[in-house]
Amino acid sequence: MGPGKHGPFQVSLHQLCLLQIDSHQAAALEGSPFPVEFLQMEQGEVIPAEGFSLPVQGLDYRFCIIHRLRGKRLPLLTAHLLFSSLLPPERCYPFTAPARPRIRYFLYPWELPNRDRLWESHRKGTGIMAEEPEGVNRKNPVVQDPNRPLLALAVLPWYNTGKPWILSLERRDGTLLHSPCSQGEGQMSDQQQDLSINQAVAVSPQAIREFPFPCHLSLAPLFARWERVVEGKQQAKALLFAQIQAELEKTPALLEPITDLSLIEKHRELIDVLMTLVFPPARWEREYSAALLPFQLRSFYATPCFQRLFLAADGTLAAQANLDKEALSWGRLLRAYLYIGRKFYDIDLQFDYPLIFTTKDPATGLDRHFKISFDPQFLELKLTGPLPRLGEAEKKRLLANVTDLHVWMELIPPEHFTFYGFTVVTAVDVTDQEVLSSLKRDLIERESVLSAARFAQLQTLLRTLLRQPHLVLGLAAIQGDQVFLLNYGCHIEQSCIFADSAHYRFSDFHGSVYEQAVRQGKPLVIEDLATYAHRSSIEEEILRQGIRNMVVAPLYYQDELIGMLELGSPHPGELNAINVLKLQEVLPLFSMAIKRSIEELNTRVQAIIKEQCTAIHPVVEWRFQQAALNFLARQKAGRGGEMEPIVFDEVYPLYGVSDIRGSSTQRNAAIQGDLVEHLKLARAIIRLARTHRPLPFLDELIYRIDKHITQIESGLSSGDELATLDFLRRDVEPLFPHLQEFGADVQAQIDAYRHVLDPERGTLYRRRKDFEESVTLINETIATHLERAEEKAQAMFPHYFEKHKSDGVEYGIYIGGSLVPDGKFDRLYLRNIRLWQLLVMCEIASKTEQLKGQLKVPLETAHLILVQDTPLSIRFRFDEKRFDVDGTYNIRYEIMKKRIDKARIRGRAERLTQPGKIAIVYSQSKEALEYREYIEYLQSLGYITESVEEVDLEDLQGIQGLKALRVTVHTRLPDQALSPEEIREAVQSLP
Repeated sequence: MGPGKHGPFQVSLHQLCLLQIDSHQAAALEGSPFPVEFLQMEQGEVIPAEGFSLPVQGLDYRFCIIHRLRGKRLPLLTAHLLFSSLLPPERCYPFTAPARPRIRYFLYPWELPNRDRLWESHRKGTGIMAEEPEGVNRKNPVVQDPNRPLLALAVLPWYNTGKPWILSLERRDGTLLHSPCSQGEGQMSDQQQDLSINQAVAVSPQAIREFPFPCHLSLAPLFARWERVVEGKQQAKALLFAQIQAELEKTPALLEPITDLSLIEKHRELIDVLMTLVFPPARWEREYSAALLPFQLRSFYATPCFQRLFLAADGTLAAQANLDKEALSWGRLLRAYLYIGRKFYDIDLQFDYPLIFTTKDPATGLDRHFKISFDPQFLELKLTGPLPRLGEAEKKRLLANVTDLHVWMELIPPEHFTFYGFTVVTAVDVTDQEVLSSLKRDLIERESVLSAARFAQLQTLLRTLLRQPHLVLGLAAIQGDQVFLLNYGCHIEQSCIFADSAHYRFSDFHGSVYEQAVRQGKPLVIEDLATYAHRSSIEEEILRQGIRNMVVAPLYYQDELIGMLELGSPHPGELNAINVLKLQEVLPLFSMAIKRSIEELNTRVQAIIKEQCTAIHPVVEWRFQQAALNFLARQKAGRGGEMEPIVFDEVYPLYGVSDIRGSSTQRNAAIQGDLVEHLKLARAIIRLARTHRPLPFLDELIYRIDKHITQIESGLSSGDELATLDFLRRDVEPLFPHLQEFGADVQAQIDAYRHVLDPERGTLYRRRKDFEESVTLINETIATHLERAEEKAQAMFPHYFEKHKSDGVEYGIYIGGSLVPDGKFDRLYLRNIRLWQLLVMCEIASKTEQLKGQLKVPLETAHLILVQDTPLSIRFRFDEKRFDVDGTYNIRYEIMKKRIDKARIRGRAERLTQPGKIAIVYSQSKEALEYREYIEYLQSLGYITESVEEVDLEDLQGIQGLKALRVTVHTRLPDQALSPEEIREAVQSLP
């Protein structure tokens, strides 16, 4: 795409070239040295501001295009930004100027609350535009021109401000397309009395890089001020002024423009006296003030404090400003013009220039922040030519374009003026405010307390706030009884929230200053840890690390302890109650940061657990969280791999099952009954139809139905159910629409047939439904009672619990020290849960016995408990998402669980499990003795009858030597169930 008849053109930093292009031009654009974004837009669509960016030399200018298309989708659009002010001409890609008039772009501040007011100000003629242009939609400021296929309004929302600007349009011939203003931004309000650099747009840097006004250092304005002071009859100063005047008569060069600053040093004593009018001696040692050359950041006279913190050897300001050079130059030039406006044109505008300088304190090496203000009272402005005249129209134009320096320079050429004198600068320490703002901003960021770099920044900010260069910051998160060390003194390169060594229990801090701070609920100051009388092992370790002085502050979120903040110093007394007062404002922000970090971490941990392990029992969740944290740590370190094995050693197993006796036989009987009845109903229809029309085919069909009935009645085999249903649906039921035409009685019989079928299954399901409902009622009764009782048992001692429902309910329990974080366990809790299990099994047996009257199918339940006194290990199988016993020896327990319900009593050929009874299977005599104690206790409470059977069991495949106790449960149990406390007391009372 080469130059057209208008030739190539370039636009400045804040101009935008918007082109409609075809596919060939699009291909050419892709070769541009700039990133090009192609946007395909519908009528009325708005591209989000973050949807389009064009970075150039480290700058990131984001803008969105609000547009209108003439009722159709264009194949390709592009918005291309050329930076002639930043890049050399040869780097700027040549564009062919469009044949239509070129559009100029202008910048405005744009905030929704001001939109109508902005527009009205232009309608009243306060701007250049005197009337509203045709085709502009005020509610949606999109330029609409029926004669052009595409016009656009662009919004550029960022330039050191955080506020959006609106870009208005004007054709080259001056036709206004939208609310116009000159380049640069003005504040659109009814009263333009205040300006701020945070509401301004800098013009092209080339236009303001060189300050256009001649400026000269002069002490004449200061001498004139002395004269006015003396005229005010201040006698004390009159005597001093007489001496000054006498000295100045000897050195008249001091009242002339000074070009050689060595003259100031040569007459330093006289300058000191002169400057007492500017810098009061009483505040000389404390104030941060200086006298600067006019409109330069270079000092020729400064207080000791200002000299020490701000000035380089040549007198220039060495501190870092919060604005770039272009913004500083823009502000300097605007201040000069506003000074001219006040002096000569009665244009009084106050300019708010929030300038913050940051400098290193040589005493501490820490940053300090100062707000800088300039006092121009010792400046004089002299005309070096005729004063440019401004009429009302020109003043209105200036007021409408206050921040457009091009307009000022056009109407008031700088060569007509010269500045003499000096500027007084005063710096006010705003370190606390700036640091607090930075802390608030940083703590809002994600991973602010986890990232090593961001944590180091937080520590630096706190050092600056408290003026303590050796301060060490420590943060810990608290979740339940778990304590995670997030970071300490930035020595932790990889966040320790992922490391095994950073996991503690809150009980580990018993007796420490941390526990004391939590107990008192407010920050605790330890002036000198070495002289602290109640040091625990934790404080001893802190002392070994070189920390003598501490502040420990508990962090709360919604009145819940969420973490701990610690500040340490190697020097006793540096951290004190005054420091704590400064922390009060940021402690809630640290609390929120820790809360967010814990939530984010938990989300990541739960995602890993869900992916690797599915649902996890709450009792062992802590171990899976620990494994997930370690997995994240390995990932962060680049080691990858799988989650570590999760094994719980030395746990005691308990197993119980309440089985529905003869459920398989009952289920088969229900299936047989339904299928036979279904077939007989179908046969009745065929027989009735045959009486109307004796077709041989119907005889053959009756034969096949009888054959199916005979086969099912003789015994149900695998596949018979599906085969019968397939026969009915394929060979019998398709005949019904035709057979019902044989007669009304056949029609009625078919209707009756269809009525008895289950609407969802399409088959007769009466007996099976009764059976399933009876099984469900038994299962739900057992499971509900078991869950409620198990919830109370967890309060006795945490344990792993899982249950499964089929024809009855089976459940497994594991209990032991390895299942809990602190590892503490006593055999008392094993005895306790064994008694609880037997008691609950009695209650289940009683409930299922009482349930018989509600069952549609008479079913009975038998109950069994398997005892093993030898602890075993269980391992989580990641492939199967479940726990299983670990080790060859322990597999014997799993085999017993699967085969024990079929066990028979030796010599009697009788099933061990019987309705209304509980069988307690064991292999060691000491296990029987323990359970006889529980049985005796429950007999005393009326749960179990006096009869207790002790039997030997026939050998099972791979299992020999099992014995059992069998007890009968009373149908009606005592009304008052035992509480967990009563069970605990009962266990303690047993021998």
